Amino acid sequence: MSRVCMLTGKHTAVGNKVSHSLRRTKRKFYPNLFWRNIKDPVTGMTVRIRLSAKAIKTLKKEGLL
Repeated sequence: MSRVCMLTGKHTAVGNKVSHSLRRTKRKFYPNLFWRNIKDPVTGMTVRIRLSAKAIKTLKKEGLL
């Protein structure tokens, strides 16, 4: 299962973990993803998609969720 938002395309980012002594090692930043059931306005069927928290907020603001 991939960690990608199906609406916005947000995915895992790579960066540095920085210790107290400022040593840097690679780490991953994962998007804040949730499974949501959304009703498709065209077909009327319920579709289960993986959305980021920002996408969920946007859909709620637009009245689609």
